[in-house]
Amino acid sequence: MAHIQEKSIAMEAKLYVGNLPYTTVDADLQTLFSQAGTVKSAQVIKDRQSGRSKGFGFVEMSSSEEAQSAITMFHGKDYSGRPLTVNIARPREDHPGGGGGGGYRSSGSGSRNRSGGDRDRKNSY
Repeated sequence: MAHIQEKSIAMEAKLYVGNLPYTTVDADLQTLFSQAGTVKSAQVIKDRQSGRSKGFGFVEMSSSEEAQSAITMFHGKDYSGRPLTVNIARPREDHPGGGGGGGYRSSGSGSRNRSGGDRDRKNSY
């Protein structure tokens, strides 16, 4: 039971930070949010292929009280010309089947074993 409570408290201390300038790095988030309390971790999310920032990140504060203080301090406030979006991070949703693009489809859409109807339709043009 204590583990479940601990996980709940940790989730309440993890913040989503959106509308970040694309030049923001982890250390910038750490420095900014340390004004609201002790920062356990700060991470700007980057595109896997290009390595560039996606314009948002996550900050984990040491307590839910510090997280709430950070929301009060920074939500809607200007940071390098952009109003920040700061709120409690939602638990990550599991998406079945991975991502799109580049994978093989098993629906038969590329199959050569099409019915005669498809072949007839192509030939009628």
